[in-house]
Amino acid sequence: MQEFLQWAGSFWWLIFPIMGMAGGAAKAWERGAKRRHERRLETMKLKAEIKTAQLEARGGGRRIGPSVVDTTAAPVAPNALLERLFAEHDEITARWLDYELDVAKLIAFPAMSDGRQPLVAAFLRAKKTADALRPASAESEVSEQRVTEYLDAVGAYAVAFEIAEKDARRLRTTTFSEPERKRLDRAQQLLKVAVDESATQAERNVAYKRVRDELDGLILLSDEAVQVLEKQVARELPAEPTTTAPASESDPAPEPQRIPAAEPNPIAQPKPTAQPRTFPGAEA
Repeated sequence: MQEFLQWAGSFWWLIFPIMGMAGGAAKAWERGAKRRHERRLETMKLKAEIKTAQLEARGGGRRIGPSVVDTTAAPVAPNALLERLFAEHDEITARWLDYELDVAKLIAFPAMSDGRQPLVAAFLRAKKTADALRPASAESEVSEQRVTEYLDAVGAYAVAFEIAEKDARRLRTTTFSEPERKRLDRAQQLLKVAVDESATQAERNVAYKRVRDELDGLILLSDEAVQVLEKQVARELPAEPTTTAPASESDPAPEPQRIPAAEPNPIAQPKPTAQPRTFPGAEA
């Protein structure tokens, strides 16, 4: 040990180039991460533009607003375009709610409900923008500029969801530790029992409680997701139908029960009056 200290004391000046190399490596890593983030944002922007173009094509081939490219295309009524945008908007929201309300999907793809994930956070921001720009109805009187802004917002909303969904499906449960992943696996198996209609109500209740215990501290279930799950757990078991076995053709048909006729009450007959006996010679 003393020899090593003597050697290190002789080459103490090496600490400066080593520190410089370490600092350069850290800066290079930061620059690489920044470039990757910028490329990801550029990809999102490009996909949003492509999605917007697709929505414009669905709207009839031209853009509503001041920047009209194809002036020969047939004009599209703003109401018709808004209806198409509403349908696209609602479809994306429904796909997102599948992850928010389905506990099985939350366990399988927990990153989709984690707002700390950068791509999920970008999706939530895009959702907030699209919701804010959405007109009250297709018959609402809105300016062409407002329709254009809403069209762009829906395009960005759709692309942000697709990117966040792909990333969540790629990550799955890799962001959790090994013990945490085992807890998620147990919760997934218990969930199958909790919603199994063939299980008894007591079995479903116990499985539901254990699912909540396994997920505690790992995944935060929304109040809406808890309500949906509780309705599935409390679902009544189907009643067994009562069926009677059909009589076979060889069995004789049962004879109808005969009710004996009531006996008539006897009617009292008058007693015959006794005739006086006559004897020969009595008449004289």
